[in-house]
Amino acid sequence: MNDRPIRVLLADDEELIRTAIAALLALEPDLDVVAQAGDGRAAVESTVAHRPDVAVVDLEMPHLDGIAVAAELATAAPSCAVVILTGHGRPPHLQRALTAGARGFLPKGAPGGALADVIRRVHRGARYVDPALAADALTARPCPLTPRELDVLRAAGLDTPVTAVARRVQLSQGTVRNHLAAIATKLGVPSRAEAYRTALDEGWL
Repeated sequence: MNDRPIRVLLADDEELIRTAIAALLALEPDLDVVAQAGDGRAAVESTVAHRPDVAVVDLEMPHLDGIAVAAELATAAPSCAVVILTGHGRPPHLQRALTAGARGFLPKGAPGGALADVIRRVHRGARYVDPALAADALTARPCPLTPRELDVLRAAGLDTPVTAVARRVQLSQGTVRNHLAAIATKLGVPSRAEAYRTALDEGWL
């Protein structure tokens, strides 16, 4: 029987949260926090360097978000199970996270012992998704936008000039304007800014 503690990496750009979680997990005799990271790129590099059994990563981080980290680790460290923590998860985030290879998805407001239990579960090869978020995913509004429209809206943001958007997505300015008009129509909103806010709120971006 292997009594070695489960090796854990923590990644969160908020140091206070990261250290608080580390202190919480330190109370568990079968868990060992072997590394911490303050952004997504550092999380990938630290995972490759320290080879933890489980990486617990925040959904929103600089350089790479938690979903991108999960996708990279699926190739760079396939034996490492990824758990994503989020302060405001949406069903599309959950869907993208699972597609990227994450094995756990948990809100930051979960009870104290929940994260330790999830770490143990995913280490054993199981999956865990917060039940409330899973229920929301079953009734979530499907995204009416095409992948290209999402690319354009992501580049456009609230008020990025059309010329800059066109350069970023490598389309003509006229095509970008057509996409933005179609997006606003599909979402039933009067402006690009409202379309962007709606897509953010729904978790599509």
